[in-house]
Amino acid sequence: MTGAQRTPVNKAAEARARVHELLSAHRPRIDELSVIDALLVTSELVTNAQRHGDGLSDFSARIVADRLEVTVADRSRRQPATAAGREKYAVGGYGWPMIQQLTTCVVIIPTPGGKAITVTIPLAFDGASG
Repeated sequence: MTGAQRTPVNKAAEARARVHELLSAHRPRIDELSVIDALLVTSELVTNAQRHGDGLSDFSARIVADRLEVTVADRSRRQPATAAGREKYAVGGYGWPMIQQLTTCVVIIPTPGGKAITVTIPLAFDGASG
């Protein structure tokens, strides 16, 4: 495990900054596309916790071997939803399928105060660095 980041965050921008710091410090260097995917997934999870999960209650990120694990907990037991089956131009529900596409594993665990979602994001390494 490399440099687990378990610091309080209140906004998606803070969570992205923590993940970016973690990924930037890793050697060998993580390639740019992996960083972009990780930041996008992080932002979406935290934003969903704030908008649909009654607020963010915990956040952590860590690198394990060749993957990033991000956990976001919120205060709602409601499961993530997609836009499938809704009106054509309904608001929301598009981020969850994106999260599922960019991750290799998604685990949702009920907690006493809501739920925690842990995702695993594969990381590729920059072959030009040492």
